[in-house]
Amino acid sequence: MTHPSKHIILGFGGAIGNVLAEELLANHERVKLVSRRGQGMPRQHAGQTGAEAAATDLTNSEDVNRVVEESSMVYLVAGLPYNTAIWREQWPKIMRNVVDACKAKNARLIFFDNVYMYGRVDGPMTEETPVNPRSKKGQVRAKIAEYLLSEIKSGHIVAAIARAADFYGPYSEKGSVPFILAISRLAKGQKALWLVNAKAKHSYTYTGDCGKALYLLAKTENAFNQVWHMPTAHPPITGEEFIRIAAEKLNAKMEFKAMPKWMIRLAGITNPNVRESFEMLYQSEFDYIFDSSKFEKRFNFNPTPYDKGIEETISHFRARGIVS
Repeated sequence: MTHPSKHIILGFGGAIGNVLAEELLANHERVKLVSRRGQGMPRQHAGQTGAEAAATDLTNSEDVNRVVEESSMVYLVAGLPYNTAIWREQWPKIMRNVVDACKAKNARLIFFDNVYMYGRVDGPMTEETPVNPRSKKGQVRAKIAEYLLSEIKSGHIVAAIARAADFYGPYSEKGSVPFILAISRLAKGQKALWLVNAKAKHSYTYTGDCGKALYLLAKTENAFNQVWHMPTAHPPITGEEFIRIAAEKLNAKMEFKAMPKWMIRLAGITNPNVRESFEMLYQSEFDYIFDSSKFEKRFNFNPTPYDKGIEETISHFRARGIVS
Protein backbone atom coordinates (compact mmCIF):
# COMPACT_ATOMS: atom_id res chain seq x y z
CA MET A 1 0.00 0.00 0.00
CA THR A 2 1.38 3.41 -0.98
CA HIS A 3 1.98 5.63 2.04
CA PRO A 4 -0.39 8.62 1.90
CA SER A 5 1.11 12.05 1.39
CA LYS A 6 -0.87 13.35 4.35
CA HIS A 7 -3.68 12.39 6.73
CA ILE A 8 -6.52 14.91 6.46
CA ILE A 9 -9.17 15.05 9.19
CA LEU A 10 -12.38 16.67 7.94
CA GLY A 11 -14.39 17.77 10.95
CA PHE A 12 -11.58 18.14 13.46
CA GLY A 13 -12.49 19.49 16.89
CA GLY A 14 -14.93 16.85 18.08
CA ALA A 15 -14.25 13.73 20.10
CA ILE A 16 -13.27 11.47 17.22
CA GLY A 17 -11.24 14.07 15.32
CA ASN A 18 -9.21 14.87 18.42
CA VAL A 19 -8.37 11.29 19.40
CA LEU A 20 -7.56 10.45 15.78
CA ALA A 21 -5.21 13.42 15.53
CA GLU A 22 -3.44 12.31 18.71
CA GLU A 23 -3.00 8.80 17.31
CA LEU A 24 -1.68 10.03 13.97
CA LEU A 25 0.78 12.46 15.56
CA ALA A 26 1.96 9.79 18.01
CA ASN A 27 2.86 7.74 14.93
CA HIS A 28 4.73 10.69 13.36
CA GLU A 29 2.30 11.15 10.47
CA ARG A 30 1.81 14.41 8.59
CA VAL A 31 -1.62 15.70 9.53
CA LYS A 32 -3.99 18.42 8.38
CA LEU A 33 -6.76 19.43 10.78
CA VAL A 34 -9.79 20.76 8.91
CA SER A 35 -12.66 22.48 10.69
CA ARG A 36 -15.02 25.37 10.18
CA ARG A 37 -12.94 27.64 12.43
CA GLY A 38 -9.53 26.22 11.55
CA GLN A 39 -8.50 25.40 15.12
CA GLY A 40 -5.30 23.55 15.90
CA MET A 41 -4.51 20.87 18.45
CA PRO A 42 -5.71 21.31 22.04
CA ARG A 43 -3.45 23.22 24.40
CA GLN A 44 -1.73 20.16 25.88
CA HIS A 45 -0.50 19.19 22.40
CA ALA A 46 0.37 22.67 21.14
CA GLY A 47 4.07 21.87 21.05
CA GLN A 48 3.69 18.83 18.81
CA THR A 49 4.80 19.19 15.22
CA GLY A 50 3.31 17.61 12.14
CA ALA A 51 -0.16 19.15 12.20
CA GLU A 52 -1.37 22.09 10.17
CA ALA A 53 -4.84 23.60 10.44
CA ALA A 54 -7.26 24.82 7.79
CA ALA A 55 -10.65 26.53 7.97
CA THR A 56 -13.17 25.00 5.58
CA ASP A 57 -16.90 24.88 4.93
CA LEU A 58 -17.60 21.25 4.03
CA THR A 59 -20.82 22.25 2.26
CA ASN A 60 -18.73 24.28 -0.22
CA SER A 61 -17.28 22.07 -2.95
CA GLU A 62 -14.43 24.47 -3.78
CA ASP A 63 -13.40 24.61 -0.12
CA VAL A 64 -13.33 20.83 0.16
CA ASN A 65 -11.41 20.42 -3.08
CA ARG A 66 -8.85 22.93 -1.83
CA VAL A 67 -8.04 21.12 1.43
CA VAL A 68 -7.97 17.55 0.06
CA GLU A 69 -4.48 16.85 -1.27
CA GLU A 70 -3.22 14.47 -3.94
CA SER A 71 -2.86 10.86 -2.77
CA SER A 72 -3.90 11.73 0.79
CA MET A 73 -5.79 9.72 3.40
CA VAL A 74 -9.04 11.52 4.24
CA TYR A 75 -11.19 10.94 7.32
CA LEU A 76 -14.71 12.37 7.35
CA VAL A 77 -15.55 12.65 11.06
CA ALA A 78 -17.68 15.80 10.98
CA GLY A 79 -20.66 16.38 13.21
CA LEU A 80 -23.59 18.68 12.49
CA PRO A 81 -26.03 20.41 14.85
CA TYR A 82 -28.57 17.88 16.10
CA ASN A 83 -31.33 19.12 13.82
CA THR A 84 -33.11 17.04 11.20
CA ALA A 85 -33.62 19.95 8.80
CA ILE A 86 -29.89 20.76 8.86
CA TRP A 87 -28.98 17.10 8.38
CA ARG A 88 -31.28 16.79 5.36
CA GLU A 89 -29.83 19.88 3.76
CA GLN A 90 -26.15 19.57 4.57
CA TRP A 91 -25.18 15.88 4.87
CA PRO A 92 -25.82 14.98 1.20
CA LYS A 93 -23.84 18.06 0.10
CA ILE A 94 -20.95 17.24 2.41
CA MET A 95 -20.76 13.61 1.32
CA ARG A 96 -20.91 14.47 -2.37
CA ASN A 97 -18.28 17.21 -1.98
CA VAL A 98 -15.91 14.93 -0.09
CA VAL A 99 -16.35 12.03 -2.53
CA ASP A 100 -15.81 14.31 -5.53
CA ALA A 101 -12.66 15.82 -4.01
CA CYS A 102 -11.24 12.39 -3.15
CA LYS A 103 -11.94 11.15 -6.68
CA ALA A 104 -10.26 14.20 -8.20
CA LYS A 105 -7.19 13.94 -5.95
CA ASN A 106 -6.82 10.14 -5.96
CA ALA A 107 -7.34 10.19 -2.19
CA ARG A 108 -8.72 7.42 0.00
CA LEU A 109 -11.62 8.02 2.36
CA ILE A 110 -12.79 6.66 5.70
CA PHE A 111 -16.25 7.85 6.74
CA PHE A 112 -16.99 7.71 10.47
CA ASP A 113 -20.64 6.72 10.72
CA ASN A 114 -23.21 5.82 13.40
CA VAL A 115 -25.91 3.13 13.63
CA TYR A 116 -29.02 5.25 13.07
CA MET A 117 -29.68 3.60 9.70
CA TYR A 118 -30.18 0.19 11.34
CA GLY A 119 -33.20 1.34 13.32
CA ARG A 120 -34.32 -0.81 16.23
CA VAL A 121 -32.58 -4.18 16.13
CA ASP A 122 -33.52 -7.24 18.17
CA GLY A 123 -30.15 -8.79 18.93
CA PRO A 124 -26.61 -7.72 18.02
CA MET A 125 -25.97 -5.14 15.29
CA THR A 126 -23.34 -6.36 12.83
CA GLU A 127 -21.97 -5.05 9.55
CA GLU A 128 -24.58 -7.24 7.83
CA THR A 129 -27.57 -5.83 9.72
CA PRO A 130 -30.21 -4.63 7.21
CA VAL A 131 -30.71 -0.91 6.77
CA ASN A 132 -34.11 -0.16 8.29
CA PRO A 133 -34.21 3.34 9.79
CA ARG A 134 -37.10 4.23 12.04
CA SER A 135 -36.16 7.90 12.47
CA LYS A 136 -35.78 10.90 10.20
CA LYS A 137 -32.12 11.24 11.11
CA GLY A 138 -31.63 7.55 10.39
CA GLN A 139 -33.07 8.07 6.92
CA VAL A 140 -30.50 10.79 6.25
CA ARG A 141 -27.63 8.60 7.44
CA ALA A 142 -28.89 5.70 5.34
CA LYS A 143 -29.03 7.92 2.25
CA ILE A 144 -25.46 9.20 2.50
CA ALA A 145 -24.04 5.77 3.36
CA GLU A 146 -25.88 4.26 0.38
CA TYR A 147 -24.41 6.94 -1.87
CA LEU A 148 -20.86 6.26 -0.67
CA LEU A 149 -21.28 2.50 -1.02
CA SER A 150 -22.58 2.95 -4.57
CA GLU A 151 -19.49 5.00 -5.46
CA ILE A 152 -17.30 2.28 -3.97
CA LYS A 153 -19.14 -0.47 -5.87
CA SER A 154 -18.80 1.47 -9.13
CA GLY A 155 -15.03 1.69 -8.60
CA HIS A 156 -15.05 5.48 -8.45
CA ILE A 157 -13.41 5.69 -5.03
CA VAL A 158 -11.44 3.60 -2.53
CA ALA A 159 -13.18 4.09 0.80
CA ALA A 160 -14.39 2.43 3.98
CA ILE A 161 -17.20 3.09 6.44
CA ALA A 162 -16.38 2.89 10.15
CA ARG A 163 -19.44 2.67 12.38
CA ALA A 164 -19.50 3.15 16.13
CA ALA A 165 -22.05 2.77 18.85
CA ASP A 166 -22.90 5.71 21.10
CA PHE A 167 -19.55 6.80 22.45
CA TYR A 168 -17.88 7.95 25.65
CA GLY A 169 -14.29 8.79 26.44
CA PRO A 170 -11.75 11.61 25.96
CA TYR A 171 -13.05 14.80 24.28
CA SER A 172 -16.66 13.56 24.37
CA GLU A 173 -18.02 16.31 26.62
CA LYS A 174 -20.28 17.80 23.95
CA GLY A 175 -21.87 14.69 22.46
CA SER A 176 -21.68 11.83 24.95
CA VAL A 177 -24.94 11.18 26.79
CA PRO A 178 -23.22 9.14 29.55
CA PHE A 179 -20.84 12.03 30.19
CA ILE A 180 -23.53 14.72 30.16
CA LEU A 181 -26.10 12.84 32.23
CA ALA A 182 -23.91 10.76 34.51
CA ILE A 183 -20.23 11.62 34.85
CA SER A 184 -20.50 15.41 34.84
CA ARG A 185 -23.48 15.44 37.22
CA LEU A 186 -21.95 12.96 39.67
CA ALA A 187 -18.72 15.00 39.68
CA LYS A 188 -20.76 18.03 40.82
CA GLY A 189 -22.43 16.09 43.61
CA GLN A 190 -25.71 15.88 41.70
CA LYS A 191 -27.92 12.89 41.07
CA ALA A 192 -27.17 11.20 37.75
CA LEU A 193 -29.87 11.04 35.09
CA TRP A 194 -30.55 8.36 32.48
CA LEU A 195 -32.80 8.15 29.45
CA VAL A 196 -35.95 6.02 29.78
CA ASN A 197 -34.58 2.66 30.92
CA ALA A 198 -31.45 2.28 33.08
CA LYS A 199 -31.79 -1.51 33.02
CA ALA A 200 -31.59 -1.92 29.23
CA LYS A 201 -28.28 -3.26 27.90
CA HIS A 202 -26.40 -0.67 25.87
CA SER A 203 -23.07 -0.81 24.04
CA TYR A 204 -20.76 2.22 24.21
CA THR A 205 -17.67 2.72 22.06
CA TYR A 206 -14.61 4.23 23.77
CA THR A 207 -13.30 7.20 21.78
CA GLY A 208 -9.66 6.25 22.38
CA ASP A 209 -10.28 2.91 20.67
CA CYS A 210 -11.75 4.74 17.67
CA GLY A 211 -8.56 6.74 17.12
CA LYS A 212 -6.45 3.59 17.10
CA ALA A 213 -8.94 1.66 14.97
CA LEU A 214 -9.25 4.33 12.28
CA TYR A 215 -5.47 4.45 11.92
CA LEU A 216 -5.31 0.66 11.64
CA LEU A 217 -7.88 0.75 8.84
CA ALA A 218 -5.99 3.50 7.03
CA LYS A 219 -2.78 1.42 7.05
CA THR A 220 -4.39 -1.80 5.80
CA GLU A 221 -4.82 -2.25 2.06
CA ASN A 222 -7.55 -4.89 2.16
CA ALA A 223 -9.59 -3.06 4.81
CA PHE A 224 -11.12 -0.70 2.27
CA ASN A 225 -14.34 -0.97 0.24
CA GLN A 226 -16.33 -2.38 3.13
CA VAL A 227 -18.04 -1.52 6.42
CA TRP A 228 -16.36 -1.98 9.80
CA HIS A 229 -17.77 -1.72 13.31
CA MET A 230 -15.36 0.07 15.63
CA PRO A 231 -14.05 -2.04 18.54
CA THR A 232 -16.55 -1.90 21.40
CA ALA A 233 -16.46 -3.63 24.78
CA HIS A 234 -18.72 -6.61 25.34
CA PRO A 235 -20.93 -7.70 26.92
CA PRO A 236 -22.92 -4.45 26.83
CA ILE A 237 -23.50 -2.51 30.01
CA THR A 238 -26.71 -1.19 31.56
CA GLY A 239 -27.16 2.45 32.46
CA GLU A 240 -27.29 1.50 36.12
CA GLU A 241 -23.95 -0.31 35.83
CA PHE A 242 -22.36 2.63 33.98
CA ILE A 243 -23.49 5.03 36.71
CA ARG A 244 -22.27 2.70 39.46
CA ILE A 245 -18.77 2.48 37.96
CA ALA A 246 -18.61 6.24 37.37
CA ALA A 247 -19.72 6.91 40.96
CA GLU A 248 -17.00 4.59 42.29
CA LYS A 249 -14.28 6.25 40.22
CA LEU A 250 -15.47 9.71 41.30
CA ASN A 251 -15.97 8.73 44.96
CA ALA A 252 -19.50 10.01 44.53
CA LYS A 253 -22.81 8.80 45.87
CA MET A 254 -24.55 6.27 43.64
CA GLU A 255 -27.83 8.05 42.94
CA PHE A 256 -29.72 8.33 39.68
CA LYS A 257 -33.11 8.95 38.15
CA ALA A 258 -34.35 7.40 34.91
CA MET A 259 -36.35 9.98 32.93
CA PRO A 260 -39.53 8.52 31.38
CA LYS A 261 -40.48 9.39 27.83
CA TRP A 262 -43.26 11.73 28.89
CA MET A 263 -40.80 13.80 30.91
CA ILE A 264 -38.37 14.01 27.98
CA ARG A 265 -41.20 15.03 25.64
CA LEU A 266 -42.23 17.73 28.10
CA ALA A 267 -38.65 19.04 28.33
CA GLY A 268 -38.55 19.17 24.54
CA ILE A 269 -41.21 21.88 24.48
CA THR A 270 -38.61 24.44 25.53
CA ASN A 271 -35.36 22.66 24.58
CA PRO A 272 -34.82 22.07 20.83
CA ASN A 273 -32.00 19.56 21.38
CA VAL A 274 -34.18 17.43 23.63
CA ARG A 275 -37.03 17.68 21.13
CA GLU A 276 -34.73 16.52 18.32
CA SER A 277 -33.55 13.54 20.36
CA PHE A 278 -37.04 12.19 21.07
CA GLU A 279 -37.22 10.09 17.90
CA MET A 280 -34.06 8.26 18.95
CA LEU A 281 -35.32 7.14 22.37
CA TYR A 282 -35.91 3.59 21.14
CA GLN A 283 -32.12 3.25 21.48
CA SER A 284 -32.45 3.83 25.23
CA GLU A 285 -35.76 2.08 25.82
CA PHE A 286 -34.67 -1.31 24.45
CA ASP A 287 -31.44 -3.30 24.40
CA TYR A 288 -28.82 -1.79 22.07
CA ILE A 289 -26.15 -4.37 21.36
CA PHE A 290 -23.25 -3.56 19.03
CA ASP A 291 -21.04 -6.35 17.66
CA SER A 292 -17.47 -5.49 16.65
CA SER A 293 -16.11 -9.03 16.40
CA LYS A 294 -15.20 -8.60 12.72
CA PHE A 295 -12.72 -5.84 13.55
CA GLU A 296 -11.46 -7.51 16.72
CA LYS A 297 -10.63 -10.75 14.89
CA ARG A 298 -9.10 -9.07 11.84
CA PHE A 299 -6.80 -6.81 13.86
CA ASN A 300 -6.43 -8.86 17.06
CA PHE A 301 -7.81 -5.86 18.92
CA ASN A 302 -9.18 -5.98 22.46
CA PRO A 303 -11.63 -3.12 23.13
CA THR A 304 -11.11 -1.11 26.30
CA PRO A 305 -13.25 -2.61 29.12
CA TYR A 306 -15.87 -0.28 30.59
CA ASP A 307 -14.24 -0.16 34.02
CA LYS A 308 -10.93 1.02 32.55
CA GLY A 309 -12.55 3.25 29.94
CA ILE A 310 -14.68 5.12 32.48
CA GLU A 311 -11.65 5.58 34.75
CA GLU A 312 -9.57 6.95 31.86
CA THR A 313 -12.43 9.19 30.79
CA ILE A 314 -12.64 10.74 34.24
CA SER A 315 -8.85 11.18 34.39
CA HIS A 316 -8.90 12.92 31.01
CA PHE A 317 -11.60 15.38 32.05
CA ARG A 318 -9.90 16.03 35.37
CA ALA A 319 -6.66 16.85 33.56
CA ARG A 320 -8.54 19.34 31.42
CA GLY A 321 -10.32 20.85 34.39
CA ILE A 322 -13.77 19.84 33.16
CA VAL A 323 -14.58 17.69 36.20
CA SER A 324 -13.14 17.86 39.70
